[in-house]
Amino acid sequence: MFDALQSASGLLAVAALVMAVAALIVAWSRSRPATPAAPAPWTADDPILDQLLASQMQRLDGVADELLAQGARVRAMESAARHSVQRVGLVRYNPFEDTGGNQSFALALLDADENGVVLTSLHSRQATRVYLRTIVAGRCEAALSAEEAEALRQAGVSVAG
Repeated sequence: MFDALQSASGLLAVAALVMAVAALIVAWSRSRPATPAAPAPWTADDPILDQLLASQMQRLDGVADELLAQGARVRAMESAARHSVQRVGLVRYNPFEDTGGNQSFALALLDADENGVVLTSLHSRQATRVYLRTIVAGRCEAALSAEEAEALRQAGVSVAG
């Protein structure tokens, strides 16, 4: 989703820049003589030319302001997205002989900096137990089960052991 927002913001900025360049080209082409021998349609003191140039400069300033605002929004979204869940790993398994269907799981949820959690659920006929392990920079202080380590690997974290 972030890529779509970033792509839309980038396209808006490019579209605004293209519109500004097109406006300058139109203004320039209107100010050029129709033929080399023809007299210039405006003189340096022409109020119509002054008004046209002032209008175009105002539009260009508006486009520049919008481009700066879009850049600030993109930077804010990039910063916020860095802390959102970006890496996910899921391992389903059956740790006990008396249950079936791989109802137990280890789920790794991490941000771009490999910070997050591994949520583990162990399901048996008598009870379901849930464990949560904090992950900081791809490391956990507690020992990980093989399934939890695999969930981290699936999330793109290099796990020692």
